[in-house]
Amino acid sequence: MTLTDCPDEPTPALTAREVCQVLRDAIFGRRAMVRVCARTRDEVYPGMLMVDTGGWSITIFNDCDEVDNCEHYISPDGRRWSFDSEDHFGRDPIALLSTWEHQTLERMPKAL
Repeated sequence: MTLTDCPDEPTPALTAREVCQVLRDAIFGRRAMVRVCARTRDEVYPGMLMVDTGGWSITIFNDCDEVDNCEHYISPDGRRWSFDSEDHFGRDPIALLSTWEHQTLERMPKAL
């Protein structure tokens, strides 16, 4: 038995900083962002838009043309992060983006 054969150990959760870095990679073109849901951004106005960035599954809440927050992230290895409305500033990956990065992220779903 090896150390990696321990099924009882929980998978560590994603941190907001890890998720923020994935978003930054997409913003700067280091990862492609593709829409995975059948509905277009205009059809989820407001609503949830599902995208994929290099194997990362991301559910973005589109609030009338603004990226309000991201609801869920799932990494390629199965780790998860979920939005909690009671989280304080700094725990939402969107809040960690600069103003320019946030504005760029808001334009990206329009092109999908």
